[in-house]
Amino acid sequence: MATQLGDQGAPGQELGGGGVGAPLAAIYAGGRAGRPGSKGEERAAYLFLAPWIAGFVFFLLIPLGWAVWLSMTDEQLLRPGQFIGLENYARAFTDDPSFYKALQVTLTWIVIAVPLFLISGLAVALLLNQKMPGMGFFRTVLYVPAVLSGVAIAVLWFTLLNSDLGAVNQFLRGIGIEDPPNWFQDPDFALWGVAIMGMWGVGTNAIIYLAGLQNIPPDLYEAAGMDGAGAWQKFRHITLPLLSPTMFFLFIGELTAALVIIGPVIVISGAGGAAGPADSLLFYMLLLYRRGFVEGQMGYAAALAWILTVIGLALVWLTFKLERRFVFYQA
Repeated sequence: MATQLGDQGAPGQELGGGGVGAPLAAIYAGGRAGRPGSKGEERAAYLFLAPWIAGFVFFLLIPLGWAVWLSMTDEQLLRPGQFIGLENYARAFTDDPSFYKALQVTLTWIVIAVPLFLISGLAVALLLNQKMPGMGFFRTVLYVPAVLSGVAIAVLWFTLLNSDLGAVNQFLRGIGIEDPPNWFQDPDFALWGVAIMGMWGVGTNAIIYLAGLQNIPPDLYEAAGMDGAGAWQKFRHITLPLLSPTMFFLFIGELTAALVIIGPVIVISGAGGAAGPADSLLFYMLLLYRRGFVEGQMGYAAALAWILTVIGLALVWLTFKLERRFVFYQA
């Protein structure tokens, strides 16, 4: 064998001086025949990245920079403004009583909505994870509301929750509740009415939970069953830890959605920026909309937007700091 290889000479020589022999010889010799140079590769990479870079600059960096500048002016909707420094930010914290009310309503909404939507989505996903005939149909039906318009859903539920003629209160009267809630006329029930609206879209969370549930190895449940673990123990020590990355992902999504909720409230309150009885529905985004597009104070609205951005970043940062304590990743 050694003699045969020695007789063949250098690789590529037996193929002659032309054809494929020369490129093969160059490759064996450590050459770069047939490959573009590094500068050509870089130019091609930048060429393909150019549309993304242009979009990033023109649709993100420049608008962000303009928003920072706008927040430091007294610009009106129909009148150019002058630079006033940090006066808009000072006004929010010292001279706008609605600012703190909006923060209170929004934070209360976060406390109500985020756990409610996460827990209900998990409960539905556990039901959908059962092996029963026709389960695929139920999964599809449950997800259908997620593709509908949020405004259309708000209009639907605003009608269903009408205190006099709504189907929900008619049902409550039918089962013996003589004085059902005035959902959007009573400040004690207004937020809960919006929460019921939000429950309509719980199928999205359920489908994501379902994907996480089906990714848990079944042999873990089998081993736990052989050790005498019951359903609750399996859920507590297997399902919840292994589903925690999915819950963390959904938590971040629900948190950011709760901070910027506005669509259902505009439907309930109207385009004039009303905020329900006793300002019980004065979400932060509704205040921003009222100041910017109803009252025309665009500079002040930009400052409110940046304050909300900082609050959101702080909450997300805190969530990620606590991730190690509550999120467990499967090895």
